[in-house]
Amino acid sequence: MKSTFKILFFLKRDKQKSDGSVPIMCRITIDGQISRFNTKLSIHPNMWDVKSSIALGRTKEAVEINAFLETIKTSIYNVYHDLLTKENNVNPDRVKNIFLGLEVKNQTILELFMQHIDDIEKLVGISRTKSTLQKYRVAEKHMANFIKEYYHAPDISLKEVNHSFLRNFEVYLMTTCKCRENTTAKFLQRFRTIVLFAKNNGWITVDPFTNYKIRFKKVDRGYLTQEQIDIIMNKQFSSERLEKIRDIFIFSCYTGLSYVDVKNLTHANIRKSFDEKLWIMGKREKTSTSFNIPLLEIPMKVVDKYKGTMPDDKVLPVPSNQKLNEYLKEIGSICGIEKDLTFHLARHTFATLTLTKGVSIESVSKMLGHTNIKTTQIYARITDVKISNDMISFAEKLEEKRIKSHNNLDKLFECLSLREKMALFNLPSTLSDDPERVKRISIMWHSLSDEEKSSLWSATFGSDENFTLRPIQIQKLAANQ
Repeated sequence: MKSTFKILFFLKRDKQKSDGSVPIMCRITIDGQISRFNTKLSIHPNMWDVKSSIALGRTKEAVEINAFLETIKTSIYNVYHDLLTKENNVNPDRVKNIFLGLEVKNQTILELFMQHIDDIEKLVGISRTKSTLQKYRVAEKHMANFIKEYYHAPDISLKEVNHSFLRNFEVYLMTTCKCRENTTAKFLQRFRTIVLFAKNNGWITVDPFTNYKIRFKKVDRGYLTQEQIDIIMNKQFSSERLEKIRDIFIFSCYTGLSYVDVKNLTHANIRKSFDEKLWIMGKREKTSTSFNIPLLEIPMKVVDKYKGTMPDDKVLPVPSNQKLNEYLKEIGSICGIEKDLTFHLARHTFATLTLTKGVSIESVSKMLGHTNIKTTQIYARITDVKISNDMISFAEKLEEKRIKSHNNLDKLFECLSLREKMALFNLPSTLSDDPERVKRISIMWHSLSDEEKSSLWSATFGSDENFTLRPIQIQKLAANQ
């Protein structure tokens, strides 16, 4: 479809100057999209021809204004047609910015990365975290090394990013940098944020990620069993260093708090709730989402152990994340646990164990501080133990329902001997040696209505309406209770 393009000059009458003149504005319209700017010229309204969008008369002032406006129009036309030959999608803001010299020409990848990193750095503590800042710095470092290796240049234009560039960057991350699939996908996501920033500013018109799929692999997240937690918890360490790390790890296994939230935890976060019991209350560093977690006996003992020994009202002596994970691997080796122990594993463990013990996923999600229950489903493992317990509970409920459905007559019938059951249905006793008879007679009995059962029973045994039995039958009934 042919693009519609128009340039119009008009007066901004609400900005009249002291001498009575008003600014002359320029409006660029492309396919219904509009962009305006001030030409820096001004004229008295009486000298302006609204229909022709030019100054009236042949005065020196009018001639100069019209000549200048014509120059502006010609320059804008040239910018528009130049862009049209190079790009598929041209918008009025882009045309205006190039004409005014505001467009960042040949914006480079690493320049944009650094600009975005600078913006994040200013927002740390407001709407961004130090962790986010660090992740973008690492992404920029990988991108710089990639450009240097593949293009033999310190930086390249953003306009050179295409499908091939993205594919090469993905391969570089997984081979040279030895990143796993999901780590690679995260780096690509951060780069896509940079690309979208450029596109939204009109520096590029086509998103190279449009037909490029960032692939995440579903991961079977690890967790510790209750037995493994007990091994770590009961292990006597000769090193005070490992004992502290063990305590912090166990604390997180029973609270679900992430590393940064445990590190920032103060005694002010531990207070009584509506049930007069101690809870951990606060906001997640990562998302600022509130979390409320009942403080159980085991993590309470950990809190008491270090109470009064920490500065700034902190709860636990948490070292750097790198050191903590390094020491956890040492603990795993000492305890004979063949799993890659990391601090985040404690959070996975909390989610899995709470669900296994019957806590609802809604409650677990709330305690973990998740904004979306789908996030909780990623952390939470439905174990075979959970399935087994659920089915045992289901079977018990079915059995309970079956037993409750039996009336007094049913119970009395069950305590009869096979010969007595045969007599009840007026069947020959010679058939009583067949073991299948018991099953078939029981089916026959339970198919009767209560009225039919009562009538048959009274006719056979002469019982009254209370179904009083002989002593031997009462003994059998009592033995079955």
